Amino acid sequence: MIKKISLALFIFIFTFSCSSEDDNQGDFLSNSSEIFDSVVNDDITLGFDRSAMLVFWADNFIMPAYKKLKDDLSVLKESIASFNEEPLQANFEIVREKWLSAYKTWQHVEMFNIGKAEEIYLSSFMNIYPVNEDRITSNINSGVYDLENPNNYASQGFPALDYLLFGLGENDAEILEKYQPSDNNYSKYLVSVINKMEAKTNTVSNDWDSYRDTFVVSTENTATSSINKLTNDFIFYFEKGLRTNKFGIPAGVFSTDELPSKVEGYYSKLYSKTLALESLYAVKNFFIGKAFENDALVGDSFQSYLTFLNAKKNDTSLSDLILSKLDTAISSVTELSDDFTSQINTDNNTMLLTFDRIQSVVILLKVDMLQTLNINVDYVDADGD
Repeated sequence: MIKKISLALFIFIFTFSCSSEDDNQGDFLSNSSEIFDSVVNDDITLGFDRSAMLVFWADNFIMPAYKKLKDDLSVLKESIASFNEEPLQANFEIVREKWLSAYKTWQHVEMFNIGKAEEIYLSSFMNIYPVNEDRITSNINSGVYDLENPNNYASQGFPALDYLLFGLGENDAEILEKYQPSDNNYSKYLVSVINKMEAKTNTVSNDWDSYRDTFVVSTENTATSSINKLTNDFIFYFEKGLRTNKFGIPAGVFSTDELPSKVEGYYSKLYSKTLALESLYAVKNFFIGKAFENDALVGDSFQSYLTFLNAKKNDTSLSDLILSKLDTAISSVTELSDDFTSQINTDNNTMLLTFDRIQSVVILLKVDMLQTLNINVDYVDADGD
């Protein structure tokens, strides 16, 4: 560190002595301070084992979560095949159960939009909502469609299954009627959707077997390094995928009116809160370094990184502050209705309050944590946060 500080001071003294009296010395002093802070911050972070954190992320979060999603989708696919063979109520309930299990696992995966997932636009095939009902109906009626076409992003994935399993009629009898006889276009569309979801997930999960080694050695502080990219993915997901999509848009934060039809899990009318809480717990566990599906295993994380740097905000530990705000947001969500559409229609103020509490975490992550880690935001912010 002494060498780097000496170098920074040398640059400062040399440049200052060579400046003419007409130079804007105030601007130079400001720029020199920024350079000095960056040098010191980079040197401090060298004492933290960034590679160990990447290893823990890969081996105990990302790869196990993708493996679980891969397995869940395989089970869901089998349940759909059984239902199509015998389109009975009992088999239909099993499909719904397996859909929810896989959808909950997806909440632990969506934040990891890096590597192959980013390359193939995995999220676009898995969780674009609200769905395009007209497009789905057109696809089913024609029997001809290309789910690789971006125009079909909103007609597949978990939200499309939500519609196909809960939204085709006023009651289960009407929905089941759509799948009679068993070999019709509705049944075939179910198969097409799950096949695409499984194929895309398998591609990403399998790629991690080789990508993992590249991921864990990318410890440098650059825009394309693993830590910088995944940190941005994590915050982008929390801000946009969780805060904006699950709460802000349907509650009308970004529009003149509420948009209750745009909630996640709209057709089932049972699982909006379930999915949101699963997502928040996934975020919290990743932040504190609690391994996926193994509460006893805790490793390097954003929390331990911030603690190592002794990061504070107003004399309070930054990591403790983030966790406190996260817990407040989680508590706020638990007070909401299971069906966010109903919540918005009956008491949207509570939904808006929950949004605000989640937003308080966004600020700490996007501003304070990124500044502490000396990482720049790599995505365009359209919300003015």
